[in-house]
Amino acid sequence: MPVEITWWGHATCTVADSGVRVLTDPLFARRLAHLRRRRGALPAPDAWRADLTLVSHLHADHLHVPSLARLDAGTRLLVPRGAPRVVPGLRRLTHLRVSEVEPGDVVSVGGVAVRAVPARHDGRRLPVGPHRSPALGYVVEGEARTYFAGDTGLFESMAKEVGPVDVALLPVGGWGPYLGDGHLDAGRAAQALARLTPRSAVPVHYGTYWPIGMDAVRPHEFHAPGDEFVRLAAEQAPDVAVHRLGHGESVRLEVAR
Repeated sequence: MPVEITWWGHATCTVADSGVRVLTDPLFARRLAHLRRRRGALPAPDAWRADLTLVSHLHADHLHVPSLARLDAGTRLLVPRGAPRVVPGLRRLTHLRVSEVEPGDVVSVGGVAVRAVPARHDGRRLPVGPHRSPALGYVVEGEARTYFAGDTGLFESMAKEVGPVDVALLPVGGWGPYLGDGHLDAGRAAQALARLTPRSAVPVHYGTYWPIGMDAVRPHEFHAPGDEFVRLAAEQAPDVAVHRLGHGESVRLEVAR
């Protein structure tokens, strides 16, 4: 059975594997604070359907409480350990089954097992205050092993922490004209791909949201990361098949073990 990856925009994807739908960092909003969705229509309600939803860290474009509120009752939700204490809105989502996880934890749902892995990113809700929750990536293992990196910088032990994977969903850009520490741009994402050596990769976290009033400020940082990642990945990880999806597009990947 193939795994199917759908990219809804930003870091939001559906991974369909072994009859289980896994949704990552759901963000279904036309506007978030100073950001607006510049490309890609808002996903249809079918995108909200999931058996398991993963939240990588507490930033509002990854942990978006109004989007989580749209999930069906009984949906399993994994969040970084400590998140409900920091984000009170999570405690009001009583229709969801919320579990707090940290690196090394494994949660099984149906035919898939999800392992939380480290990420190198500022996981705080706000850019001030103590670090109370880790930033995470996840490896979803069913017929395939799919790595969702969340938001992360490149780090030395990445391949060891993540382990062997078949598919990598890697961030290649951001939502503003400059990327700070703890992020992958197209070049660093290609380096990560060379370390991870999956069979396939899908670039995410680019070309969706942009600050209001800044359309003319470094617009190439909005438009270019996907194509730049394809080009650099071909140079640095030529054996990896890269699938640059449009918003709402899917790819079905056959995985041979």
